[in-house]
Amino acid sequence: MEIRNEDIRQRVNIREIYRYLGYGTNSPDTGVDTMIKEVLTSLVNVIQPRNIYKIYTCSASDTVVVLEGDKRTLAFESRNLAANLAQCRHVILIAATLGLGADKLLQKYEILNMTKATITQACGAACIEAYCNILQEQICEEVSAHGQKRYLRPRFSPGYGDFPLHYQRVIFDELECTKRIGLTLTDSLLMYPTKSVSALIGLTANPQSCHIGKCKNCDNTECEFRET
Repeated sequence: MEIRNEDIRQRVNIREIYRYLGYGTNSPDTGVDTMIKEVLTSLVNVIQPRNIYKIYTCSASDTVVVLEGDKRTLAFESRNLAANLAQCRHVILIAATLGLGADKLLQKYEILNMTKATITQACGAACIEAYCNILQEQICEEVSAHGQKRYLRPRFSPGYGDFPLHYQRVIFDELECTKRIGLTLTDSLLMYPTKSVSALIGLTANPQSCHIGKCKNCDNTECEFRET
């Protein structure tokens, strides 16, 4: 799906950047805030966002999630993932990246200005989050247009909770991430370009309110996946 860089810029939550930089609920001084806006503009100008996804039929036991595709069956062992997808008959397997431009800009600032390098890291995290949020909404609208209204569960990535990081290889092989969107996996299972995401996203007929908004906006204070 094509998503413009400016669309991503408009969706970036500036307060998330503050939080990534360690300000919590506070705001930085005017000088730092100006630098954040400058770096964010530079970053948005160089990113080349790309994505790949497939939709599977899903079944889940207490500890195992099985995805049935047209040509292949995938199995993931994780109690947390199974709980997240318990109400989902279909699951989206997705990978997304901002491209090499973000890493090159970071490398530039690591030589010239470490403060800007730190800010670039925070802005990159906010941009990939915004990109994935837009992408999820578009996929959900597309799926819902062909039948019953669907809602999304939160993204669930390898390495989160008890979902082992080694499942990155399964996702990369299945989606052909390197061939399709230029996203590679290191021997230590880290993604390159670094501002990238791989995840499973459940599709459910039950209304959900937690797929885009952060936990602080959610009324379900008993959710086991709640972040503080």
